[in-house]
Amino acid sequence: MSGPMALEPGGTEQDTLALRLAEDRPLTPRPPDDHTVALRLPGRGTDSDAVDRLAAELADRIGPAVHSYEVAALLESEGLTAETIQERYGHANLFALASTLYERVPRTYPEPPRPADPWRPDHVRCALRGALFALPGLAYLLTGRLWHAERDTSVLIVAGLVSWAWGQALGHRAYLRMITGQREAGRTLLKGAPLGAAAATLAGTVFAGAGTVALIAAAQSVYLSAAGVLLVLGRERLLLAALTPVIAGAVVLPWWEPGPVLRAGLPLLALLAATTAAGWSLRVTLAASPAPGATRPGLLRSLPYGLFGLAAGVLVLLEGRRHPYAVIVLTLSMGPAEWLLYRYRGMSVAALRATATPAAFLLRSAGILGFCLLAYLLPLLPAALLTGAEPAPLLLLAVTLWTALLLQAFGVAWPPAGVCLAAAGGAGAITLFHLPPGAAALSLCCGAAALCLTACALRLLGRPAAHA
Repeated sequence: MSGPMALEPGGTEQDTLALRLAEDRPLTPRPPDDHTVALRLPGRGTDSDAVDRLAAELADRIGPAVHSYEVAALLESEGLTAETIQERYGHANLFALASTLYERVPRTYPEPPRPADPWRPDHVRCALRGALFALPGLAYLLTGRLWHAERDTSVLIVAGLVSWAWGQALGHRAYLRMITGQREAGRTLLKGAPLGAAAATLAGTVFAGAGTVALIAAAQSVYLSAAGVLLVLGRERLLLAALTPVIAGAVVLPWWEPGPVLRAGLPLLALLAATTAAGWSLRVTLAASPAPGATRPGLLRSLPYGLFGLAAGVLVLLEGRRHPYAVIVLTLSMGPAEWLLYRYRGMSVAALRATATPAAFLLRSAGILGFCLLAYLLPLLPAALLTGAEPAPLLLLAVTLWTALLLQAFGVAWPPAGVCLAAAGGAGAITLFHLPPGAAALSLCCGAAALCLTACALRLLGRPAAHA
């Protein structure tokens, strides 16, 4: 019985009750003048319109499926029962309907949403840290008349070099301990910061002997130790607040002479505030619960960071002898330099998702490195010209320091330390003994160091494993 069966005699124009047993095809449409009531036995036919509507409703979730079983699980999660599937959609069971939907909806495999950048930099924090490296220099503007700056500057330089080297090593060791726990990092800073201040003061005193400059060297050493503690613990705003007296005193200098009492008192007040803030921060850190089973890393792990700090200090000193304002420019650029270190890591992680072969990643990694270096150097060029400094040594020194910091950020410590020590030793010896090429020594040594460090960065960081 493939067609309608009439139950009453009459013409085709009369109303009839039809029983249609649909086998393997959709219901056959009737002429407009034929009014019938169709009865479908469950499991014996399909309703294409209902299935199409269901496919349209669920297309965005059916498209990514790789098997009809995934569609079946989706339908089951939608609460479709066996009775609904048979009566509304005309399929025998869940899997039959799922197969039909899987065939009707084209396959679509959308890209997964991009994850958040794990190395997104804190813009305000990076800018603030760059300013905090330079703002303490305002204290020398206030106290310059209280001591013989031209004669005793070498004392402060020696003490500063020791503080810089010690601070780099101590900061690295504190960060290592911070992985274990806040309390352990606080204990490291509590022991190391006073020792660093004492060592720097002793080094300055050896050159200065007794007198005012020895006290200034001691104050400088104590401040650098306190500032190092605050920077490691992430208390940049607290350090900025501590420097408020010095900032206020330097701002009014062009219009008002504060006198010797305020010239000495404002830096001492800032020193007291920084030391108090460091002590309070350490107290909060030491109040944390101790980490169970904490182990101490070896001291040698932090040695290359201290050596790099010493070498970087010597290179900056050599540049500052000829162009003092260039040092201020370089110091202020440390904030953008830190920001670019974060951006390099973030862009490298994104490059892992965008490339499929090691060669392609190496090429993209080289482009990222070049972009970061260019972004770092472009603002330094007009700054060097405005301060009257020669662009070549300043830019080459900036490349050397930034690539060394980049390698250190990935745990590569000895190569940048060795290269920077060699550059500092070569440029220092040429300058000290007045050897050829003379004034070009810093540019040549920093240029060679920049090439070596850039090649090392491409070789070590151009591999996907370094960023996984």
